[in-house]
Amino acid sequence: MPTDVSNPQYYHKVVDCQWACPAHTNVPEYIRLIAQGRYTESYLLNRQSNVFPGILGRTCDRPCEPACRRGRVDGKPVAICRLKRVAADLRDDVTEYLPPVPREKNGKRVALVGAGPASLTVANDLMPLGYEVVLYEKHQRAGGLMRVNIPSFRLPAEVLDEETQIILDMGVDVRYGAPVTSMRALLAEGYDAVFVGSGAPKGKELEIPGRRDTDQIFIGIEWLANVHFGHIEHIGERVLIIGVGNTAMDCCRTSRRLGGQDIKVIARRSRPYFKASPWELEDAEEEGVEIVENHAPKRFVVENGKLVGMELDRLRWFEQNGKQKSEIVETVMMPCDSVILAIGQDNAFPWLERDIGIDFDDHDMPIVDKMTFASSRAGVFFGGDAAWGPENIIWAVEHGHQAAISMHNHCMGIPLTERPAYGMNLVSAKVGMHAWSYSNDYNSAMRSKMTHEELTKRFSRLSVEVELGFTPEQTATEVERCLNCDIETHFTSNLCIECDACVDVCPVSCLTIAPDGPDSDLRTRLSAPALNLSQEIYVSAGLPQTKRVMVKDEDVCLHCGLCAERCPTAAWDMRRFDLLVPYAGREASLVSLARAHAVRPVSAV
Repeated sequence: MPTDVSNPQYYHKVVDCQWACPAHTNVPEYIRLIAQGRYTESYLLNRQSNVFPGILGRTCDRPCEPACRRGRVDGKPVAICRLKRVAADLRDDVTEYLPPVPREKNGKRVALVGAGPASLTVANDLMPLGYEVVLYEKHQRAGGLMRVNIPSFRLPAEVLDEETQIILDMGVDVRYGAPVTSMRALLAEGYDAVFVGSGAPKGKELEIPGRRDTDQIFIGIEWLANVHFGHIEHIGERVLIIGVGNTAMDCCRTSRRLGGQDIKVIARRSRPYFKASPWELEDAEEEGVEIVENHAPKRFVVENGKLVGMELDRLRWFEQNGKQKSEIVETVMMPCDSVILAIGQDNAFPWLERDIGIDFDDHDMPIVDKMTFASSRAGVFFGGDAAWGPENIIWAVEHGHQAAISMHNHCMGIPLTERPAYGMNLVSAKVGMHAWSYSNDYNSAMRSKMTHEELTKRFSRLSVEVELGFTPEQTATEVERCLNCDIETHFTSNLCIECDACVDVCPVSCLTIAPDGPDSDLRTRLSAPALNLSQEIYVSAGLPQTKRVMVKDEDVCLHCGLCAERCPTAAWDMRRFDLLVPYAGREASLVSLARAHAVRPVSAV
């Protein structure tokens, strides 16, 4: 069967970075805008989907980068996340370009629990629709765990304040110092819908001997919050961090700034199994933190009420019957003055009564629909870490977008399962006989390395930001590394004369003209076998002369445009694909119209 390229999801999947991004951020276009020095437009394009470009340009877990096609060419993806920060840092004031909020409300009133990224995204999407939005936050500032658990040396307070305030200034009724202690009482206020975005506020415990015999054992997320609020200003010189996720990295690096000198992160497994992002590990090791692999906590060693060390079992891992097993090689003693437990987080809902129609699973978690984000009680929705446990900020943002659609549907009497459709624009990138409106030359430059503040200065105080951002020269180089995966090779089968010119010129041998057949068979008969089964191959309709088909391996295409330049009949064209993402109360086509007014058209890079 010929490939249906009229389905927006086909070309969307070819744009690897955008497909991998939970919020479907249009990465290639915002990089082209940066290349043109149009930072404000790039920021606005980012903000439409990910809401917090400045925050995420510093803290995102970057699911886009492992997917980046450039990584399959030279092993190093485009620095997508850091380019996002470039636009955020260099933009102008965007106030006049933000969605207008109507003075006359629509008569619907919703409550949001917790002022983290998920709830703020819901507010961002519902305020322009005329909703009255009431936000309950237990602290005195918005941001949730972005504020209290991400150290300021990674996320400066001024960046967090600015991007959260943009949303609050839409007219959100924010109630600080107002923790919700009863869902029953909240529902009694008569809200038309309620969103729970309270995060995963409870750190996991480690109940082994000695745990309760000292005051120098801390829970990671609680300890980071206490540091943020100034309740903790010092820590022992010898610190052990148990766990190797991103929270552990924040804990060890913060410890270094509070007096820790000998800091070790203890991991039960080896590095390939670590949850922490590779760049987080690199930054920690740059600051003198030691990563200790294959050790499991056994007991805390406490003498006369003072923590002096920790016993750990050194493990050897092996495979048995297809499963990973471990055995103890020896027990070792590691001296320490303080221990921070960063082994995971749990949701905690003591304020959510169990007899109000919200069903819980066997792990005492609310049962939440993964498409609609609805609980079993009509009108109550969950998102962010409160839905299924800890995830990155970008996931919380997408949860907020989808929950806002559901809340709007609920308030308007539309079935929650009626999700607005995605759309697309597909426009030729040709601006001459053989010229394109994008830079299609392959740039062999290696990935730009982020410049860091010198160690002595970054350790002087917690608020010194470590990453200094890209220089103009680095930015100019990095944007040219993008392969423009949204510029699609669009084929018109009835124009093809089967001359094989495109097949001959393709630098990665991703094109083949062959007799039709099943997908599994065609994959083996390409010029180079299509081995990545997760990416579809393109199959044309039958060609006019022989009824053979044009087959393309989308996985390895470099979007260089040589096939279209070589084709004598213009059967191949390079077309700019723009995924139109719908949001609450706004169909994809209307979103595109709004973008056209807020962001000037893209021209050549």
